[in-house]
Amino acid sequence: MQGDLIAEEFKKMVWIRDKDGKEYACTVDNLKNIRRAEDLSAEERTKCMDLSLVLGDSW
Repeated sequence: MQGDLIAEEFKKMVWIRDKDGKEYACTVDNLKNIRRAEDLSAEERTKCMDLSLVLGDSW
């Protein structure tokens, strides 16, 4: 079922917040280690979604 597939993919997500409060949504598969946003490599950061771009400032 589609809901089961979405639930499984959601379990692979991690949210990483940087020191300025900016939050990124990343899949575990795209990260070498789960850690602070400041430690994300440039390559890893490009594979994450900057949630401020999706949700906007008023979220």
